Amino acid sequence: MNKDFTQKPIAALFDLDGVILDTESQYSVFWDSMGEKYLGKANSGTALKGMSLTYIYEVFFGNDKKITDEITKALNKFEAEMQMEYIAGARQFVESLKERDIKCAVVTSSNRPKMQSVYEQHPELPHLFDCILTAELFTRSKPNPDCYQLGATIFATDEKHSYVFEDSINGLKAGHAAKMKVVGLSTTNSRELVAPYSTIVIPDFTSFTVNDLLAL
Repeated sequence: MNKDFTQKPIAALFDLDGVILDTESQYSVFWDSMGEKYLGKANSGTALKGMSLTYIYEVFFGNDKKITDEITKALNKFEAEMQMEYIAGARQFVESLKERDIKCAVVTSSNRPKMQSVYEQHPELPHLFDCILTAELFTRSKPNPDCYQLGATIFATDEKHSYVFEDSINGLKAGHAAKMKVVGLSTTNSRELVAPYSTIVIPDFTSFTVNDLLAL
């Protein structure tokens, strides 16, 4: 490791859905149905994912209280029942980072109520990461870089020492805008769509090591 890397902590900043947890295909079904029901548009899931709920409600649904209340009720029920399995190799990869004293955070557009559903299925998750940053902490949603910049600030480091792990286009754009090295996962979108915003593209974590990360 070069001298520069010894001066500041190294930070690994992970999106949650589609990166740590294999949930994005389920969210596609949900948001496709919401888009069709309230916007009259089919296949809206891709456009509606990867951003905070507050941003989605404001930009796509005009903060119509009747509609947003109905969506929130449906979303809470959906998230309480959805399956949240780990992306292949994700937990082991994070554990290997911690063994090398690399700081790890979840940086998600999900809010705290959603995270409570996650913790019910994965009570170990808060102990796996040094911190978990949720949508309530960011003024601007992805694709703005605020959330990842906050992650670097919390770990007292900078963009040169920070790595972003993302799968959604909005999340990838956020990491790119933060000027960090971006590991794109082709779990939600094709490699071709992910590649323009990524330093490297991987299908999952089964063949990706800490040394691979530091070599970027």
